[in-house]
Amino acid sequence: MARTSKEINRNFKIKVYGQGLNTLVGVAGLLAIIGDDALAERLVERAFACREDKQVCKLRRGIKITFYYA
Repeated sequence: MARTSKEINRNFKIKVYGQGLNTLVGVAGLLAIIGDDALAERLVERAFACREDKQVCKLRRGIKITFYYA
């Protein structure tokens, strides 16, 4: 990833919904759930580019990932 996990965890609260999940995770938890580094990279860059308080990303697997700006 282009950004460090420390920087991402400091700037965002990452919440995961769907498939029996409803929890806050860090970068390691996000990578474990998604399983694809390139996809996680795109989601994080999308969250950093967002100018709002939150960025919602929906995956086809039925998982919704919300990045809350801390």
